[in-house]
Amino acid sequence: MKRHLSFVFLFVCALQLSAFAQKSVLDSQVLLRDVQVLAADSMAGRLSGTEGNRMAQEYIEKRFNEIGLQAYNNNYRHTFRLEGRSVVVEEAINLIGFIPGKTDKTIVLTAHYDHVGVRKGEIYNGADDNASGVGALLAAAAYFKKNKPYYTLIFAALDGEELGLQGANAFLENPPLALDLIQLNVNMDMLSLNDKGELYASGAYHYPAFLPLLQQVKPRQQARLLTGHDRPEQGKNDWTRQSDHYQFHKRQIPFIYFGVEDHPHYHKPTDVYENINPTFYPDAAALVIDFVKLLNKKRPSLRVTTSETGA
Repeated sequence: MKRHLSFVFLFVCALQLSAFAQKSVLDSQVLLRDVQVLAADSMAGRLSGTEGNRMAQEYIEKRFNEIGLQAYNNNYRHTFRLEGRSVVVEEAINLIGFIPGKTDKTIVLTAHYDHVGVRKGEIYNGADDNASGVGALLAAAAYFKKNKPYYTLIFAALDGEELGLQGANAFLENPPLALDLIQLNVNMDMLSLNDKGELYASGAYHYPAFLPLLQQVKPRQQARLLTGHDRPEQGKNDWTRQSDHYQFHKRQIPFIYFGVEDHPHYHKPTDVYENINPTFYPDAAALVIDFVKLLNKKRPSLRVTTSETGA
């Protein structure tokens, strides 16, 4: 009898574990390498207009080429003038590539690659904020290059987020496609640091049609998806205005923003590669890909009415 119970126990455990045994959608080693490179001291915090920012551009452009993203007008680089906080950059750079789908209707995936640079002699490497988002952007591009999507997918590594969401604004002021083709913005900003295994998807309060799909994203072994941080009464815990997705929201383009809650390394010199969670982060990035996969499988009517008037 004990032997039988032991078998039943092991069988139940196996069933529980199988719930997490989802197919891998990314190469964890490549993902972590991308973050390590972008958060290196040599890039000196990637402040817009600096040599470190330029080095990050070159690395991301190289990765876009390796993945095989297409470029608008044969150029990933889209320039704009950036001005703010005593910084003027005449040629700030958004890096934009795309994968054509079976329709011209488009989902725009974004992650900003700039950070705050060097302050009082200390490098702010910005591993979580936001090398982690760029790593996830590249992982998603690699997946969908091999798995043709229904929607056309744009992958935009944006500059100037830390100086007022200026890269996202420039993308929308001078878009590479008609704005009415954009069905959704999927924004990634800070994905790699959470000891509770929690990644948040923010935006379903404003765009509730996406909530059922978000609820269908299955947990992975080291990360699970929660929704929230998008209600006006939450004050500073309402993330609606806190990253590049807000520029889309202001124009009544739906968004879902993926990120972790604030942690002690946020905008500190300790936001370094060595402090990211190397087991949580790959699964968190995979959850974003899982959501975009569902979007392409279910193909809902994505341009839906917001629950409020926007900005």
